Amino acid sequence: MRFTPGPTTVPPAVREAMAAEQPNPDLEPEFAERYDDVCAKLAEIYDTSHDVVVPGGEGILGLEAAIASLVAPGDRVLCVSNGLYGDGFADFVNSSDGEAELVSAPYDEGYDLETIATALEDADDAGDPFTLATLVHCETPTGTLNEMGPVLDLLEEHDVLSVVDAVSSLGGTPVPTDRIDVCLGASQKCFSAPPGLTTAAISDRAWAAMEERDPSSLYTNFLPWRDVSGGFPYTHLDANVAALDAALDRLLEESLDSVFERHEDAAERCRERGAELGLELYPDHERSSPTVTAFHLPGEATRVQRRVADEADIVLATGLGEMEDDILRFGHMGYNAEVEKVDRAMDAVEAVLE
Repeated sequence: MRFTPGPTTVPPAVREAMAAEQPNPDLEPEFAERYDDVCAKLAEIYDTSHDVVVPGGEGILGLEAAIASLVAPGDRVLCVSNGLYGDGFADFVNSSDGEAELVSAPYDEGYDLETIATALEDADDAGDPFTLATLVHCETPTGTLNEMGPVLDLLEEHDVLSVVDAVSSLGGTPVPTDRIDVCLGASQKCFSAPPGLTTAAISDRAWAAMEERDPSSLYTNFLPWRDVSGGFPYTHLDANVAALDAALDRLLEESLDSVFERHEDAAERCRERGAELGLELYPDHERSSPTVTAFHLPGEATRVQRRVADEADIVLATGLGEMEDDILRFGHMGYNAEVEKVDRAMDAVEAVLE
C-alpha cells in the first residue's frame, strides 16, 4: 500500500478511465468538451468564480509558470515561507530576474504576520512596492497547514497580487480561492489521479497583469491557456485529462463536505495512534494539515520507513532536505483518507517500533 503525501494511490475507476482509448486532443472536439467539463468540475472543488485552467505538466510547472507569467525583470516579490516550498518560490522569482524578498518563519511555526506587515509597509514607504506575494497553504514536507486569511488581508490592504501553492490541500480541506489571484493545484495529491497535470484558478486582475508582461516561455506561461477555443497551446495529455475527469467525479459524487470530513477523521486517527506510540507530532496539532501528518523521529525516520516497506509492503515518506532522516510522513489524502487505511499503516509502524 502506498501511503505517501503524493503521488497518492489511484482508484481503479480512475486507472480504467486512463487506460481507455482517448480522442485526439489536437483534432477531435470530444477532447475539448472533456477539458471544459474538467475545468467546470475543478471550479466546484476550488469553490471559485475565477477561471480554471489545466496545463499539461506536473504540479511544479504551476509554481514556476505562475512566477514566469507574472514577474517581469526587476519586479519585487514577497516570498512568505515556513517551509521548503515557500523557500523555493524565491528561486523561481530570481530565475525570472525578479527581486525576491524572503520572509521566513521556523518550519514548525506559523507565518510571522508582524514581519510580513513591516516588509509591506517599508516597501510602500520606500516607493518600491511589491507587485506579488507567494504563499504555501500546506507545506507537504512538514505537514504544516498555514492560515491564509490574515496574510491575504495584508496583501489586499497593500494591493499586492497573491500566488498560493495549494497543491497538497486542494480537494482535502477548504481553500479561500476567491481571495487568491493564482491558486495552484495538481492532479496527484488529494484528487488521487496520476501525476502530470497542473491546475490553476486565476483571477481577472492576475490575467490583466499577465497581459502586461512579455513572457519568454510558452510552456511556463499561463496566458495561452486563457482561451483555448481555437486549440491548445501544445498537444495535451489526453489520458491524464481522462483520469482527472474520473477522479473529480468521485469527489463530487461524494460531496465536498463529506470529503473534508473524511480527511479530518483520517488525520485525527493518525495522530491518536501516533500519540499512543509516543511519537512527537511535527508541527503541533493546531498547525497540522488534514491531508498529511508528520512525526518527528530524529535520525530514525529512514530506518523506520525502510522496515515498514520491507516487512509490511507499505510505502511511507520521510522528510525532505535537511530533515530527510528526522521526519516520517503519512499521506492520508485523497483515496487514502480512510481510517481503516490509517490503521493499517500505523499497525505496521507499531510493529517496527516494538
